[in-house]
Amino acid sequence: MAIPARITEMKDDGLATVDILGVTRDIALDLVPQAALDDYVLVHAGFAIEVVDAEYAQETIDLIKQFPELVGEDLPA
Repeated sequence: MAIPARITEMKDDGLATVDILGVTRDIALDLVPQAALDDYVLVHAGFAIEVVDAEYAQETIDLIKQFPELVGEDLPA
């Protein structure tokens, strides 16, 4: 399952820090070299696999929050 995340910091070597449901992670941007700061990307297995618009990202996040067992128990409201 790919989860939307917002890029909060661009790093060297094709890496970025993202915010995923209030948690920060470092991910690889190898598959989406056009991604930029504040873009939303779909993240799967530590890789951004697609750049998506903010509306799509929010709709998906809202759906994920309805099924917390998909990503863990401690989701922010």
